Amino acid sequence: MSEVSFEELLKEEGVVSISNGQIVEGTVIDVKEDEIVLNIGYKADGIISRKEYSNAADIDLRTAVKVGDVLPAKVVKVNDGEGQVILTYKKLAAEKANKRLEEAFNNKEVLKAVVTKVSDKGLVVDFGGAAIFIPASLVSDIYERDLSKYDKQEVEFVIIEYNPKKGRIIGDRKQLVAAKKKAAQEALFAKLEVGMTVEGVVKNVTSFGAFVDLGGVDGLLHISEMSWGRLDNPGEVVKVGDKVNVLVKDIKGEKIALSMKFEDKNPWLTVAEKYAKGTVITGKVARMAAFGAFVELEPGVDALLHVSQISKERVEKPENVLSIGQEITAKVVDVNAEAKKISLSIRALEEETKDDEEAAASDEEQADQE
Repeated sequence: MSEVSFEELLKEEGVVSISNGQIVEGTVIDVKEDEIVLNIGYKADGIISRKEYSNAADIDLRTAVKVGDVLPAKVVKVNDGEGQVILTYKKLAAEKANKRLEEAFNNKEVLKAVVTKVSDKGLVVDFGGAAIFIPASLVSDIYERDLSKYDKQEVEFVIIEYNPKKGRIIGDRKQLVAAKKKAAQEALFAKLEVGMTVEGVVKNVTSFGAFVDLGGVDGLLHISEMSWGRLDNPGEVVKVGDKVNVLVKDIKGEKIALSMKFEDKNPWLTVAEKYAKGTVITGKVARMAAFGAFVELEPGVDALLHVSQISKERVEKPENVLSIGQEITAKVVDVNAEAKKISLSIRALEEETKDDEEAAASDEEQADQE
């Protein structure tokens, strides 16, 4: 009787032989949260642990595969001491992904992958099992202190360094972001015209105004263009994130000047009717000058109270008798809406009052004589 070799015995039993590093294919017969069990046609089942399936540490394998799925894997260890075959799906997938990455690197192709790890140094994305590092300086075209918003997000990038032997596969997202912004800017500048009304989002607020994102291009909304009246703080009108309708006031190169002072809302349009000559008004002293005081009648409309018209008595300096914020009553003695000038007089009211008092006294004296 001839002797039967061990290999022939395995063949008779229908059992394959395997070795470390070999690529096998198996059917999923059980899935746990952190472990996949495969029937690989061997005398022992193959095991893929969570860390050998994916770079994502918190992945639940039960959501990734199901019983009956067929998976390729690479043998890490034929016998782990407990009669099980240790397999890796991640490394096999990474080897295939590396070939794809090499092609993308040579062709400068744009790739997409999900961020699996975020740190101060940058992002790690998983591309079919291959880990790619995007340094913090190459994540965006602007400095971002906090990169946490990218966690679990799909991002686009290009490979700028490919050296898998040294574990260096570097991605760059910055150039793609910059290119998209440039394209958006060119498209926006092509259609922007002075006089247009556009919608934008307040991006930043400063002491002198606000920067508004018009869709890839920022425009400056100066504090003097936020209201027809005076403002001490831009924050009184807008805040970051606000959507605003603005007027394109000027375009010089890449600089865009914006305004919220729409002409149909110009308060001087109705000044001639509201503050006709002879009208008695009440307003607040807004500011002082050597020649008089400016009185705010409404936001955007100031009138001049000349020093000579403050009182019947001689006044050397307006601040000697008036103060900022003081409410005064005066008479409109002149209006020029086109020149945006209104002249007031308290003296005229005082003289009218005196004339009225003298007239009343005269009438009373005459009545007594009769």
